[in-house]
Amino acid sequence: MDKYESLSHTKWECKYHVVFIPKGRRRLLYGQLRKYLGELFRELARQKESRVEEGHLMPDHVHMMLSIPPKYAVSQVVGYIKGKSAIHLARVYGERKRNFVGQHFWARGYFVSTVGRDEATIREYIRNQEAADERLEQMKLWQ
Repeated sequence: MDKYESLSHTKWECKYHVVFIPKGRRRLLYGQLRKYLGELFRELARQKESRVEEGHLMPDHVHMMLSIPPKYAVSQVVGYIKGKSAIHLARVYGERKRNFVGQHFWARGYFVSTVGRDEATIREYIRNQEAADERLEQMKLWQ
């Protein structure tokens, strides 16, 4: 039997596969900063009573499986994570010459899909995303 979460009058299991990209797919900048993002995303999700179940930071995008309580909208949690992480990155790793509140690091929008009963498949997909991308790149070399 699956493990369900509880609120005062609710039993729930709401998991979402979320993908978003840095603005302009800035590989260089994002590549240098991505090692700092995992724990930051986990902490920001905790602040919204959510949890990063699975995640992988690719060179030019982010894959996450988020568990979000039904009292929050997905857009609310994803917007919070993207906004607060952009401000944090700008303040900690950016130039200290300007005020970074409102700085845009992530592109507008995101992809989201409900996980449902395909959780194992989606977890596997997120874990193996980098290897799959590398295989595709290798295939392009032979064309």
